[in-house]
Amino acid sequence: MKTKNMTIQHFGKSIDQSPLRLVFFLISLVLVCLVLSPAARGEDGTVGPPANHNTTEGYLALDSLTSGTDNTALGASALRLNTTGSFNTACGRRTLTFNTSGSFNTAVGIESLFGNTSGSDNVVVGGGMQVNDIGNDNLALGDTALPANTSGNQNLAVGTFAGGSTTGSRNTSLGFNAGINADTGSNNIDIGNQGAAGESNTIRIGEQVAVAPVLPPDYPYSHANLAAHTATYIAGISGVAVTGTPVVVKSNGQLGVGPSSKRFKAEIKPMDKASEAILALRPVTFRYKKEIDPDGIAQFGLVAEEVEKVNPALVARDAQGKPYTVRYEAVNAMLLNEFLKEHRQVQELRASAAEQKTEIAELKRQLRDQAEAIQKVNQHVELNVPSRQLIVNRQ
Repeated sequence: MKTKNMTIQHFGKSIDQSPLRLVFFLISLVLVCLVLSPAARGEDGTVGPPANHNTTEGYLALDSLTSGTDNTALGASALRLNTTGSFNTACGRRTLTFNTSGSFNTAVGIESLFGNTSGSDNVVVGGGMQVNDIGNDNLALGDTALPANTSGNQNLAVGTFAGGSTTGSRNTSLGFNAGINADTGSNNIDIGNQGAAGESNTIRIGEQVAVAPVLPPDYPYSHANLAAHTATYIAGISGVAVTGTPVVVKSNGQLGVGPSSKRFKAEIKPMDKASEAILALRPVTFRYKKEIDPDGIAQFGLVAEEVEKVNPALVARDAQGKPYTVRYEAVNAMLLNEFLKEHRQVQELRASAAEQKTEIAELKRQLRDQAEAIQKVNQHVELNVPSRQLIVNRQ
């Protein structure tokens, strides 16, 4: 018994240390089952071909079998209560003990799938899924992986204590304690992250801050807090030309796209004079420090601390609340507002100038008409002057 416990514990540790060791361990377990199965005793306790293709070895193994076929039970109380379940493989003490009608399950390690009753197509290596009842198509690899799953389906958990699903389905948990907090949610992917209770359709990779691991009270090994991840490198992005929408990141590490649709906004009103704050900003040229940009490429932009003094709303902050970067998209919107205000003023001036031009043209026309009228009067006067002189002379 003690030896078996140490084996499972060592297996749990080995998962975290090396994926290659996990492969070797699984191969070894399969070989052990293959070697033991032909020499195992049949249902009647005699050595020879087992009845209904069932193979047992161990105290009370397959003790309640009625019509189930093609089962392999190796270990005390393995598949003990199984009656009609078929094509199950149970290697280890109290594996699949409470299974009655579940089929196509593979349980390797002490108490793996211990509480399963009718769940089918589950594969457990390392003592996990001990309380599973009716969950189907789950894969748990690691010491006590998927420890609380009861009815969740199609979950994948690899790592010691990986997978916290209870009723959630289609969750993927990779790493020590990965997804341990994800309980009732579904369609989550937690890699090196403990996940969050109740959430669904979420991908979490790495820990934003150092967290304490979730361990049972009797866990025999000490374990330091899980370290926070401080850098991310993903190949196939830099230098690859694509079209799409810019991705933004919140201070808590969440990625997404800044929405512009009206359905996401409230208290919509004109920007008016609020954009005049950008007139007080001081654009600068600079170079990032060597640890950020070893090439020292010339940059153009703003200083977050200076922008904060002008308008705190234009600054994005880090996890400690300190100014981290400038919300340039907001600056661009304010710049657009100022441009439109200036454009309207220009348009008004042009309209005013056009009106003045029309008025001037009208004045010129009036002056021209007046000049023509005066000219006509002068001509008429000139024609009449000689006649008056003639009359005077005759007198």
